[in-house]
Amino acid sequence: MSKGLLIVLSGPSGVGKGTVKKEFIDDPDLKLSYSVSMTTRKKRPGEVDGKDYYFVTKDEFLKKKENGELLESAEFVGNYYGTPLAEVERLRNEGRNVLLEIEVQGCMQVMEKVPDAVTIFIVPPSMKELENRIRGRGTEPEEIVQQRLAKAEREMEMSSNYRYVVCNDDPRMAADIIRVIIRRSMQKTEEK
Repeated sequence: MSKGLLIVLSGPSGVGKGTVKKEFIDDPDLKLSYSVSMTTRKKRPGEVDGKDYYFVTKDEFLKKKENGELLESAEFVGNYYGTPLAEVERLRNEGRNVLLEIEVQGCMQVMEKVPDAVTIFIVPPSMKELENRIRGRGTEPEEIVQQRLAKAEREMEMSSNYRYVVCNDDPRMAADIIRVIIRRSMQKTEEK
């Protein structure tokens, strides 16, 4: 059995990564396992610990980072985010393709540690549409919205570092493109 792929899905906050992911995550042909990230931010309404994120304290997070237990980590607006390494390795060794939905800063770390990772950057149809999506959540004060928009501008410039760039104008279409990317990557691995 060959080791599973590491697939990284990222893009600016509000681009619809989660919505696109829902369209393809359960496709049995892709053999996907979603890697649940760890965060120190507060739970949003409807989020479930262990399913959406592992919600931990700042001290717990920093200890895991210090001990090398995270594949990647990032800090944004006072909160930490990271990917537990042991779970990713366990799933990949079982032949599962592991999907990470992470920040751009974290993806750069993954690219250094796992050069053959399949990296996919999701872009919005326009920056105005991205702003509408972020504001449409209605979960954050204006100051945070402005920080997210400024960060999105910087992140868009990083898209050229990714192997693939997919526009999320239509989540189903974006998911179909990602399915093709994953299938082709699986074929390449099997041919080696």
